[in-house]
Amino acid sequence: MHKLWSLKSRLEIPPEHVRGVRAATDERVAGIRFPGTQVPGILTAGTFYHQGKKVFWDVHDYSKAIAIDLHDDTFSKVIIEVADPAATIEQIERVLTPANI
Repeated sequence: MHKLWSLKSRLEIPPEHVRGVRAATDERVAGIRFPGTQVPGILTAGTFYHQGKKVFWDVHDYSKAIAIDLHDDTFSKVIIEVADPAATIEQIERVLTPANI
């Protein structure tokens, strides 16, 4: 269903485009939705344009969302729901360490 709501089947982001990763507890949906789906407080999925930047959302349970800040990529930020935010953030940060890039 997430593929249907977000109108995306896959995102590939090279590690060198990741600026940082964090819990998305402070993120708020803003901008123009195109294309995608939004039911406030329930579901946000798809591409949103805000202040000249593209942000991709795929979140149903906002307490499990992480934000991946990007540079030199199609999106400036990707906000996604994951099963275990703390473990996922740790795993991404481990990949981003200088020894692994």
